[in-house]
Amino acid sequence: MRVGLYPGTFDPITLGHVDIIRRAAALVDKLVIGVAINRDKGPLFTLEERVAMIEAECCKLSAETGTEIVAHPFENLLIDCAHDVGAQIIVRGLRAVADFEYEFQMVGMNRALDDTVETVFLMADARRQAIASKLVKEIARLGGDVSKFVTPQVNEALKERLAKK
Repeated sequence: MRVGLYPGTFDPITLGHVDIIRRAAALVDKLVIGVAINRDKGPLFTLEERVAMIEAECCKLSAETGTEIVAHPFENLLIDCAHDVGAQIIVRGLRAVADFEYEFQMVGMNRALDDTVETVFLMADARRQAIASKLVKEIARLGGDVSKFVTPQVNEALKERLAKK
C-alpha cells in the first residue's frame, strides 16, 4: 500500500489545500493529512477545530476519489511523522518560487535524515496559486469576502471565530 503524507498547519484549510489533496489522492492508496501542532505560529483555530475541518472536507474527497484520507496531528519532525504513519511519500504543494526555495531546503534535510522517503511537489492550480491561509485570515479579519478561497463551512467557521474576537 502506497501511503502519502501531506503536512501543514491548515489554519484554516483552503481551496488550495483541497486542490492538492484531491490530486495527491490520485497518487497514493492512503493519504494522511499531517496537521502540525505549531504553537509558535499562534493558530486562529485550535488543533481540534483544524482536524475537524480537514475531516469534513476529506470525507467528501475520499468518497470522490476512492482513496482513504485521514487527518493525523503531529508535533515531531516531519520525517518521524512519515515513519509514524508508514508514509513513503511526502506531498508538498507549491505556489511560487519562494515556496520552492524553502521546500528545496526541507527536502535536503529530510533526505539526510531518511533517504527512503521521497518528496513529491504538486503545483497549485493556477486559479489557487495566490491562496495562503495567512492571507485568507487577514482578509477575513478586515471584513473581506473569502468565499472564493475556502469552502462554505470554513467560511462560516472564520466568520464565527472572528466575531468572537
